[in-house]
Amino acid sequence: MKVKYIAYALLLVGLGSLIAYRIQTNKSQDESGKDKGPKKPIKVTGLVIEPQIFDNELSLTGALEANEQVEVRSEVSGVVQSIHFQEGSQVQKGQVLVKVNDSELRAQLRQAKTKESLAAENERRAKLLLAKEAISQEEYDITLADYKSAQAQSQLIAAQLDKTSIRAPFSGKIGLRSISPGAYLTPSLLIAKLVNTGQLKITFSIPEKYAGQIQNNTVLNFTVANSDQVFKAKIYALEPGIEATTRTLQVRASTENANNKLIPGTFANIILPLDKIKDAVMVPSEAIVPVQKGKKVYIVEGGKAIETMVTTATRTDASILVLTGLKPGDTLITSGVMALKNEAPVQVKLKS
Repeated sequence: MKVKYIAYALLLVGLGSLIAYRIQTNKSQDESGKDKGPKKPIKVTGLVIEPQIFDNELSLTGALEANEQVEVRSEVSGVVQSIHFQEGSQVQKGQVLVKVNDSELRAQLRQAKTKESLAAENERRAKLLLAKEAISQEEYDITLADYKSAQAQSQLIAAQLDKTSIRAPFSGKIGLRSISPGAYLTPSLLIAKLVNTGQLKITFSIPEKYAGQIQNNTVLNFTVANSDQVFKAKIYALEPGIEATTRTLQVRASTENANNKLIPGTFANIILPLDKIKDAVMVPSEAIVPVQKGKKVYIVEGGKAIETMVTTATRTDASILVLTGLKPGDTLITSGVMALKNEAPVQVKLKS
């Protein structure tokens, strides 16, 4: 029995010694290979940076707005006597839209005119008496003031009477009415909305780094969701300053809408032309690696991949405009960049 235990013990010791030997041997081989054996180059593809002419464009979204729009309301209260427009029709500037009953105001105006005539006659007589020194200057001034007051009262009632005819402030398309003949109309009650759709405005915002490239009279192209047609608009106004919270500049352009194909409130996909760049550095999108501090690429120097930080601008379907970090003649790695490390040996196959 004792011999059996001794044999087991010797077997375990021998097995442990063998394992320890193999671990030490593998470690020595790894260290030896680390010190002496060169790493195998990683096969990648790349291209040589060449400057090119780039028509810089900015893709944006904006909103179409009516050139002019207003909620038509009455300035005076009264019963609606008649309505002079069809819902959804075109109306002209100055056209009477709604007539409010004015019989009471007309009666007040006749009364005021009568008082005005009497006051005017009293003023005429007082003026003659003053010339003969039959009354004092103070008495004449009181009579003149009465005449002026009566005259102002007549003008006030006439102005109120004129407001009983509610007119279109500009030409355009009027919407759905919310009143009927015989309704009691007040200034707070909406009559209808009037919109000028013959010309539309597009309001959009651009990042502040492009603000210096935007000027009035710049022509831009845009499309809308319900049409394949490409429309044109012209910039006519810019905000005087950058919006502090969004760091953007608000811009407004105008476009003709003669056939009423465009509807106010629609989103517009805008292509805004910027300055043409003669020596642009354009790189494939897959060569850019996003990192915490920005974006980086790998270029080849001495057979190694060298990490380089870049700043970018406009993106197209397949490439990105690089502003800083690359120069013509650099060999840019375009494949396998996610697996690369700085100064890793590479074998580059240049794209033709």
